[in-house]
Amino acid sequence: MLNIILCGAPGCGKGTQSTLLVEKYNLKHLSTGELLRSEIESKSDVGKQAEKYISIGSLVPDQMIIEILLNAVDKYAATAAGFILDGFPRTVEQAAALEKAFEERNNKIDFLVDIQVETKELITRLLIRGETSGRSDDNLDTIKKRLQVYESKTAPVNEFYKNLGKYHSINGIGEISEISARISEVIDAELNK
Repeated sequence: MLNIILCGAPGCGKGTQSTLLVEKYNLKHLSTGELLRSEIESKSDVGKQAEKYISIGSLVPDQMIIEILLNAVDKYAATAAGFILDGFPRTVEQAAALEKAFEERNNKIDFLVDIQVETKELITRLLIRGETSGRSDDNLDTIKKRLQVYESKTAPVNEFYKNLGKYHSINGIGEISEISARISEVIDAELNK
């Protein structure tokens, strides 16, 4: 089973790249953003709680995210060739809990790929996405707050995976196919170790 974390600041292209990788490597894409939006749309208790945090640009509490994600992992484990985790872990605490949870399931996170994009480009991409998708969290004030939260809370996750020897970074600027090729190069090199 191949389990990859696709990481990067909001707007770096994790969702787009995940879709391409799912097709190429036959993996199950688990986006915490999509899982959360699904909970919010269903108006579940956890969805109502999560919406309060998301609407102001804050992170949903670790325990809530971990529970939602592991439910999805358990649901698809028997049929998936592996997982691409998109948008999780967002904190070092989540990363440690994820490693432990996968170990308890006799599984492991193979590595993290960090898609790096400059802040100015991220803001431009997110504003465009907000105009075309209608996502309420893609407005300038919320975008700036989300990027600040990313830098303070999520960027340290990269150090966590560097310390485990499971970190790769790629340049997230260019055509979608170029970025996908860079990620595939990392995955193929890891698979051929």
